[in-house]
Amino acid sequence: MKLNRLWILLTFSFLLLLTACSGDEGTTQENSTDTNNEPASNTSTENLNAQGGELVIEVLSEAVELDPHGSNDIPSSNVQRNIFETLVVRNFETGEIEPLLAESWEYIDELTLQLKLRQGVKFHDGTDFNAEAVKVNLVRLLDPNIASPRLSNFEPITEIVVMDDYTIQIKTEKPYGPLLFALTHPGGNIMSPAVIEEDYKRMENGGEARAYGNENPIGTGFLKLDKWTPGQEIRLVKNTEYWGEQVTYDSAVFKTVPESATRAADLEAGYAHIIDPVQPTEVPLVEGYAQVLKQPSVSISYLGFNTEKEPFNNPKVRQAIAKALDREAIIKGVYDGFGVQAFGPLSPMVWGYTEDVTKQDTNIEEAKALLAEAGLADGFKTAIWTNDNPQRQQIAVILQETLKQLKIDATIEVMEWGAYLEKTSKGDHDMFMLGWAPSTGDADGAIYPLFHSSDIGNNNRTRYNNAKLDELLELGRIETDETIRADIYKQAQEMINTEAPAAFIHHQAYLTGYANNVTGFSVDATGIYQIHNVQINQ
Repeated sequence: MKLNRLWILLTFSFLLLLTACSGDEGTTQENSTDTNNEPASNTSTENLNAQGGELVIEVLSEAVELDPHGSNDIPSSNVQRNIFETLVVRNFETGEIEPLLAESWEYIDELTLQLKLRQGVKFHDGTDFNAEAVKVNLVRLLDPNIASPRLSNFEPITEIVVMDDYTIQIKTEKPYGPLLFALTHPGGNIMSPAVIEEDYKRMENGGEARAYGNENPIGTGFLKLDKWTPGQEIRLVKNTEYWGEQVTYDSAVFKTVPESATRAADLEAGYAHIIDPVQPTEVPLVEGYAQVLKQPSVSISYLGFNTEKEPFNNPKVRQAIAKALDREAIIKGVYDGFGVQAFGPLSPMVWGYTEDVTKQDTNIEEAKALLAEAGLADGFKTAIWTNDNPQRQQIAVILQETLKQLKIDATIEVMEWGAYLEKTSKGDHDMFMLGWAPSTGDADGAIYPLFHSSDIGNNNRTRYNNAKLDELLELGRIETDETIRADIYKQAQEMINTEAPAAFIHHQAYLTGYANNVTGFSVDATGIYQIHNVQINQ
């Protein structure tokens, strides 16, 4: 299986290279989009070029929450990644799990994972990192009163046992194959137990869950929070007490700059070191004075249907719109050819992906026939929701025009990112556009949160409720034989493709610009910046 996953990765990368050479590219930030305030670009070029100065990252979207048990979006994860650390990490190049806060691990039995923790690590507030700190974090994550949007990957955990100061056991009621992969998820970031204790105290006095954690994100990472100016920037500074290798710069600032042209101009002028995303049409321009990283991803972009609302409670209606969606035109017209068409819920880079299922394809005549079978040959009125991401807005316009062929009259409503997440979680929508980047790189992390009925109102924004699919996804979690498990996810993909709670659009390439004097920067397959090894060269 490892060889097969590597082959898929190499093939996918090669295909992306071919499309890039032909002048094609595309970007959308999965699980993210914009905020509306633009800060002034006031960082001096002299400062930027000074070794040990400030690393300036200009982004489309501001983090929603810095509490690691909070919002499950990429802009938040991109900041948290530097403040907090997980027990283990996934190497997306090899597919292997690697140590971080845990130095080693072993399964005592099929229900018990034992981890030996790194010693001599302290949180930013001076609190010791140890087994008790890990337990406090996992117990909090599982606490329904915390209402973590990141819970689904950790739900099978039933008990956390502290064996000694630096040994901990994680137990599940049934075998849970993806447990180690789940521990690489941002929800597995470890926060200071002192912050957790204070957060609970404030909750007891009527405070909002996670509010104190959001204001005081204290981890063990190589950077720590200095200041968050909402709508403008989040500034992190070097953790001089970090247990590992120190960063070469003194601070890193994430500036919210919604306008793509402004980000590109700031990169050219030397006001920014890294900008994200680069718009597909801007790639040749930016490459004239900087570098553009084109990272294949595990992400999926999709058009979701509210399956609890008429007429989208009828699978034929959903299938019709999925058939009408012209993925090739969207990738060429919106993403300049960057990225790969999606024919189902899994990227080729995700374990469990298979081509041996019914694909969601484009056929407008079949779409018309399906709508007629649903008794809606004369169409209906509906609305397409999207956030203020430029590509998603363009897709909405293309879809709006396409749906006219089915006599469907669709309006478009654009919302700010935070409001968009809140409203789609409540189920007020008809159709909506979003992306998903499974941090675990496993089929469970890609499908379970989006389509299991237990996650309705959280990540399952299609509100899809199918007992047969639930059963498959639950079996996939407890099966340890990879061959059997792969077949389970094959069945799940077949069901999702044909039932069509969502119409899948594409697997994007993350396009990130960075200055020529920056080295050591990368983006992983889930869209998370890797800035630990960044150097600003004079």
